[in-house]
Amino acid sequence: MRLTFLAILGLALLFTGCRRAETSFSFPAGPAVPVRTSIVAAERLPLFIEVPATIRPAERAVIAARLTGTIATLPWGLGQSVKAGEMLLTLSAPEAEARVRQSQAQAAEATRTAERERTLVAKGVSPPDSLRDAEDRLRFAQAALAEADAMLAYATVRAPFDGVVTEKHVLPGDLATPGLPLLVVESTQHLRAEGNIPETLAASLHFGDALNVIVDEPPAALAGTIEELSTASDAVSRSLLVKVALPASTIRSGQYVRLQVPTGNSPSLLVPADAVSRFGQMERVFLVEQGRAVLRLVKTGRTSGARIEILSGVNAGEQLVLAPPAALRDGSPVTSQP
Repeated sequence: MRLTFLAILGLALLFTGCRRAETSFSFPAGPAVPVRTSIVAAERLPLFIEVPATIRPAERAVIAARLTGTIATLPWGLGQSVKAGEMLLTLSAPEAEARVRQSQAQAAEATRTAERERTLVAKGVSPPDSLRDAEDRLRFAQAALAEADAMLAYATVRAPFDGVVTEKHVLPGDLATPGLPLLVVESTQHLRAEGNIPETLAASLHFGDALNVIVDEPPAALAGTIEELSTASDAVSRSLLVKVALPASTIRSGQYVRLQVPTGNSPSLLVPADAVSRFGQMERVFLVEQGRAVLRLVKTGRTSGARIEILSGVNAGEQLVLAPPAALRDGSPVTSQP
């Protein structure tokens, strides 16, 4: 009798638990939420290997003196822009100035001698050979004067192209000697990303190929073009030097960037980035199944423009909710809109 009572009590509790489980699950009530949807489709996404690179100017000039002198004027500071042909600095070179004055005097004397001999030869007083000798001395004096003027012109150092002063090694009053670096000017109009690419990957690259360059600060992806590609591999690193020309931007010389070298492609699921919402550390999307929203946790991967790769949580062919409304909940009835 007692066993029968316990069995009946157990069955009653079992039915009560089942009834509670059945009644505890219910869909959110309310009108259907209008949503925009899209069918998830698989496509092939390019694969890349990122190679470190450095921004370098295509034009870089180390400005050095061509004569000995003291720095007289140096109005430029680091980071200042200069124009092609603009004066960078001047040297005080008394020896060069004295040589110019000496050459001018010699040229003037040779000019007077040549004119006098020309008159005497015309009158038949001097032989023609004396005139030829005087004219030769005049040409020699004029050449010496031109050389002295050219040396004195080196006392004014000018910018070879439009650019920015990136290094400054001297100050006014310092002694400049031939070959001593004074300034460094770099062009800002034509920058390149230079890096070493493994020889196994470089075999597929050619002049003029497009190559993406990833910049961390400010974040950007620049479309570059291979401008130079070495044909000799480095014996130690087994890599080739590549130089990628970049469009005008806010990047700076010496900045760290990454070259995206293509290695093939793989099947991937790309969805609009606004379809993925984040709640804490979780990433989630809404799908539509049988007229209701279904919340699904996902794991994302790479970003490609306005789309993001889904690594897990969604399958191809499923109906995805785009830019889910804030009022959308798991199990809410929905109506699809174009």
